[in-house]
Amino acid sequence: MLGPVILAASRSDKMRRFVSAAPGTKQVVARFIAGETVDDVVPIVRELSERGLEVTLDVVGEDITTVEQSHAARDAYLELIGRLKELGLGERAEMSVKLSMFGQSLDGGHELALANVRPVVEAAAEIGTTVTLDAEDHTTLDSMFAIHEELRKDFPQTGCVIQAYLFRTEDDARRLAANGSRVRIVKGAYKEPASVAIQEKPEIDKAYVRIMKILMEGKGYPMIGSHDPRLISVGQELARRAGRKLDEYEFQMLYGIRGEEQNRLAAEGHRMRVYTAYGTDWYGYFMRRLAEKPANLLFFVRSILTKG
Repeated sequence: MLGPVILAASRSDKMRRFVSAAPGTKQVVARFIAGETVDDVVPIVRELSERGLEVTLDVVGEDITTVEQSHAARDAYLELIGRLKELGLGERAEMSVKLSMFGQSLDGGHELALANVRPVVEAAAEIGTTVTLDAEDHTTLDSMFAIHEELRKDFPQTGCVIQAYLFRTEDDARRLAANGSRVRIVKGAYKEPASVAIQEKPEIDKAYVRIMKILMEGKGYPMIGSHDPRLISVGQELARRAGRKLDEYEFQMLYGIRGEEQNRLAAEGHRMRVYTAYGTDWYGYFMRRLAEKPANLLFFVRSILTKG
């Protein structure tokens, strides 16, 4: 299984240096990363919006080590929100944030992350949009859910992410569905032990379907994060059975993957949101994209060989 090996490599400084220096890296990274700066990503937001697609924006980067870095991450999102406001794009673009970027793993990290993310959520609300808290490895989730619950007291539109491969997730989904949360479901892209996560892909897919059903039958707003045609079809059927209108749930896919399918779903009247990452600290995000799909890795290797 290549996935776990690649995920382990995502934490290796030696591998980071090798991948960053490889001749074909820039070409492949550009497939998944929309650029390095706000100026790079704003035209993409506009173009996707003109195609009838919505966007969630992620300023990539996770492994911070200082409080100052956590403040810089907060300020990067505030800069992004300011630009979206200037261009009148707030209602088409939300933000996705990783609390590790906001200091969650530092001493006093729970309080620090909450203090850093709150002004981002406030600023997003002021321009008519919102923030979704991304899920990371299982050790961070209790803190993430607690911050989500706290933010929803003032900003009930704040979303969160759940991961189908974790054993805990069906219980999390029932709780979130009952309280009316915006919830993105994904399969999961971190290397997790067998004690906390399903390891076999067919079983993960089955869990994903069970969780979709819980969300569709609940009081919240489901966001189906998948490129799998079968799971997308199942999601549509579960929504129909639950009596949901097309604007009462949405699909989400990554920037650079299955663009034609994104356009097709939007043309059918579905809400289709494109997860669009940008920034200079792209390595961890990029490696998880390779781990999720072997074809992505083959594309990367071919690019290195042909550019070397």
